[in-house]
Amino acid sequence: MSYTVHEVAKLSGVTIKTLYHYQKIGLLMPERIAENGYRYYGDKELERLQQILFYRELDFPLEKIKAAMQNEPSRLRCLCEQKTLLMARQQRTGSILHTLEEAIIYAEKGAIMSKEKMFSGLNQKEWETALEPQNEYLRENYGHSIDTGAIDADAMNESANEAVEFMRFMANALRNGVSVNAEEVRSAVEEHIRFMQRSMKIDTQGFVAQSKFLMTDEFHRQMLEAQQTGLSYYICCAAESYAAN
Repeated sequence: MSYTVHEVAKLSGVTIKTLYHYQKIGLLMPERIAENGYRYYGDKELERLQQILFYRELDFPLEKIKAAMQNEPSRLRCLCEQKTLLMARQQRTGSILHTLEEAIIYAEKGAIMSKEKMFSGLNQKEWETALEPQNEYLRENYGHSIDTGAIDADAMNESANEAVEFMRFMANALRNGVSVNAEEVRSAVEEHIRFMQRSMKIDTQGFVAQSKFLMTDEFHRQMLEAQQTGLSYYICCAAESYAAN
């Protein structure tokens, strides 16, 4: 079955001008061109257009789409690869959407999100941009900064998500009057330290030192206090209690 350029445009949502451009650059050729100049596309051309549009959803530039489709002889293999890429994007988009929704909630309350929660789901470039205010503060006040060039976005997102859950638990424990010596608080601290040992090589004493810094440094203390008044002090006490025992 053949389709005119107008029918293909209607089916796919792609403009006629775009279809002509795809033909001009050799990305999508019509099945045949009639004597009157009308262009007709067959099922194979529609399948190719579908694959092109999948790549466009992945923000591939046209020259890379053309190269990818020339180097991929199997439509099935190409589609499977596109599915993998789109699923990865879906997961990341879902993470960012969740962060955005929480940002809206915080904005409605007039509260400030923690830096871990605020930047969950970002890529390396976005992490570099997001950490710049903190880096500027660290450079001005302590003479050093975070090496953003060595950022592993996946590791940063994992650490951010873990930190968010830990801070949320500790904030709830403080809000409900749970002692820093309670078993559930000690277990949460232990799990948090275990994660930091794997991801950042920070042990128990390192966590105690970090907690003291977060409590005494104005910039970082406000990050915690925005979640729950007294949280920085509560976490510091919990860290010291855990280390002592």
